[in-house]
Amino acid sequence: MNIVLLGLPGAGKGTQAKIIVNHLSIPHISTGDLFRQAYQAKTELGLRAKEFMDKGELIPDEVTIGLAFSRIGEVDCARGFLLDGFPRNLNQARALRNYLDSGSKQIRHVVYVEVDENLLLERLTGRRVCVGCGTTFHLIYNPPANDNACDCCNGEIIQREDDREETVKERLKINKELTHKLVQFYGDEGILRKVDGAKGIDEVTKDVLGLF
Repeated sequence: MNIVLLGLPGAGKGTQAKIIVNHLSIPHISTGDLFRQAYQAKTELGLRAKEFMDKGELIPDEVTIGLAFSRIGEVDCARGFLLDGFPRNLNQARALRNYLDSGSKQIRHVVYVEVDENLLLERLTGRRVCVGCGTTFHLIYNPPANDNACDCCNGEIIQREDDREETVKERLKINKELTHKLVQFYGDEGILRKVDGAKGIDEVTKDVLGLF
């Protein structure tokens, strides 16, 4: 079964992705992992991707698409796969459709974990990290016993720059525009499945697994 997982930052995609792949016994393919693995293997596409990342620039579609297609073509994807972070835009979505069509395959489900932006903002800006051991906390969902110290090592608790409200709002804005277009695209294809990501993790999991 071939699946695409969509959702804005903070929607809980990572948590659900792990559950889905364990349930269906298919590989989890994320763009972050693809870039890291390709660079570590010193592949041509991996080295090209690293050049753009080092400059802080977006990786061109042709590089991302090439890496994704190479991974999808591996033996362990024969029974299916879950794509997380790819496709990121319409160009990539169309390329994926054409690639799978050429091999008489298709995406079976596109799961969109939908969460209100205000809740996403709360989830993302409430995150805190220990500078000592890296333990992650959340001011609402998993607060430290002491606001200023880590429960594990007593290290300082800080808010990372990319978790600050202004940064989070910009991330959500950019991702919302891209995701909205993908939601429309896959809606027109008739394979979009929406789940309410505002529910508890177990409830979301039940809804997601009920799709397959």
